[in-house]
Amino acid sequence: MHTKTDSEVTSLAASSPTRSPRRPAYYVQSPSRDSHDGEKTATSFHSSPMGSPPHSHSSSSRFSKINGSKRKENKQFAMIEEEGLLDDGDRQQGLPRRCYVLAFIVGFALLFAFFSLILYGAAKPQKPKISVKSITFEQLKVQAGQDAGGIGTDMITMNATLRMMYRNTGTFFGVHVTSSPIDLSFSQITIGSGTIKKFYQSRKSQRTVIVNVIGDKTPLYGSGSTLVPPPPPAPIPTKPKKKKGPIVIIEPPAPPAPVPMRLNFTVRSRAYVLGKLVQPKFYKRIVCLINFEHKKLSKHIPLTTNCTVTSI
Repeated sequence: MHTKTDSEVTSLAASSPTRSPRRPAYYVQSPSRDSHDGEKTATSFHSSPMGSPPHSHSSSSRFSKINGSKRKENKQFAMIEEEGLLDDGDRQQGLPRRCYVLAFIVGFALLFAFFSLILYGAAKPQKPKISVKSITFEQLKVQAGQDAGGIGTDMITMNATLRMMYRNTGTFFGVHVTSSPIDLSFSQITIGSGTIKKFYQSRKSQRTVIVNVIGDKTPLYGSGSTLVPPPPPAPIPTKPKKKKGPIVIIEPPAPPAPVPMRLNFTVRSRAYVLGKLVQPKFYKRIVCLINFEHKKLSKHIPLTTNCTVTSI
């Protein structure tokens, strides 16, 4: 394209005839393709359609294309920006919902845990009460025998009945009751054993628990001498009638000393206050000291004051 100088544009404007009304002049700057030094600009004068230079039409079409492309880019940018704003709005609306759900779950868990702690704290002081009433020895027999290794020793066979009272003091829960083995020992040897059958005790109720303590041919290894019942007293000899002499008073033999025994076991109680989530446990360790006498065989031996009940 040929670039006109400022002098040519001025002379052209002076030689052209005067027309009315005169239209305003438009100047369009475009980069020069022939210049290598980075110079820009060429000016074009438009006075009328008839007096326009040959290159004015191409400059106007190029200008309209540039404006059209810019408008299209602006529209595309506006659409992209609008979509981004919509996406951001969706994210901003979705985030609080998830937060609300999470806050509800956490709050419900905390409230449930607090309620469970309240129930546990209310149930823990309501411990069951246990009192051992008596024990009755139906059988206690010592005889010679052999242990599993063939060693000769005294063997004891016994059968006793233990009675106790169990009371559940809980006002809003029942308990499931079991026990450890009930061991009856003599001289650190367990001569009998039994256990409480599992049972359920409803709230604010009580029952009498009966346990059989049984031992069959337990070796004593020299400790059974005191368990052997004493022989019956010898008959008092009759005095001869013909002979007179001093009167001899025969005293009956002294009764054997009581045989000390020890009863030891643990009663376990478990309450299901809120299903398996809240399970307060109550353990009672019971130790009873028994003074057995052969004359009390098949009789009730009271143990109310001889037993110690300890919570563990």
